[in-house]
Amino acid sequence: MYEPIRTKSVQSTADDSTAYPHRSREEELDIQLAGHLAALLAVTDELGLTGDGDRIAAQVTRLRGTEPVRGTGPSGTDHGVLHQRAHTLAGRALVVAASRADTAAAILAAERMDAHTAARHLTGAL
Repeated sequence: MYEPIRTKSVQSTADDSTAYPHRSREEELDIQLAGHLAALLAVTDELGLTGDGDRIAAQVTRLRGTEPVRGTGPSGTDHGVLHQRAHTLAGRALVVAASRADTAAAILAAERMDAHTAARHLTGAL
């Protein structure tokens, strides 16, 4: 009733680990953490916080091996919105840093969360 399959399946379950690149869990977490910190760096630069941006840039450089591209400065976006965005990004970085057991990045992310929470209280953007 049915014609038998005559060609080899493209959905092979054979262990061909050289067919595509593999990354370890640690490498994936490094990539995620560097991405969250780079996004936090962009918002930090937009807020004009160069000293804090330098600390974040150092962590991104450590994780990526190359220096990140820095922002040009304030863009005119409401500071309350930027502080909220930075707080969220720092929270994401903290979660990944804790999962990765990266103490330096976790401390930096927690400090940034605290700083942006305080800034949001000062600007009244809760």
